[in-house]
Amino acid sequence: MKLHERGKVIAEMNLVPLIDVALILVIIFMVLTPILVHNQLTVKLPKADTGMPSDAPSTIQVQISKNGTVEVEGKAVHWESLEQELTLRLGKSQQKTLLVQADRTVPVEKVVAVLDVAKKLGVGKLGIGVVPGSAP
Repeated sequence: MKLHERGKVIAEMNLVPLIDVALILVIIFMVLTPILVHNQLTVKLPKADTGMPSDAPSTIQVQISKNGTVEVEGKAVHWESLEQELTLRLGKSQQKTLLVQADRTVPVEKVVAVLDVAKKLGVGKLGIGVVPGSAP
């Protein structure tokens, strides 16, 4: 402890270690948050007998989760701005393919809304994502 000129004790708390720990925790959360958010969006696709993988570079994937969240190529999008986002991704190309991957509990109206927007933009091919296997 430090002594003041008159003999009084000056009690000061050292905040440097506390600040160091807080900054390290902030950095850890900044690194882990994108990983945790990406892993939370799980889409349980329905099964079909004729499912085929889609690895074409001109395929744009739209995912609809069971809580209604929409992602275009991994980027979360609001329903109101879905048409703008697809316009940016698709452009005027007729050779693009749109693949809609919706959770099996998603209402059909949401899938139809995405397909309607895609058809309005003139997408060449439309597809619905499924898991290869036997149909339930």
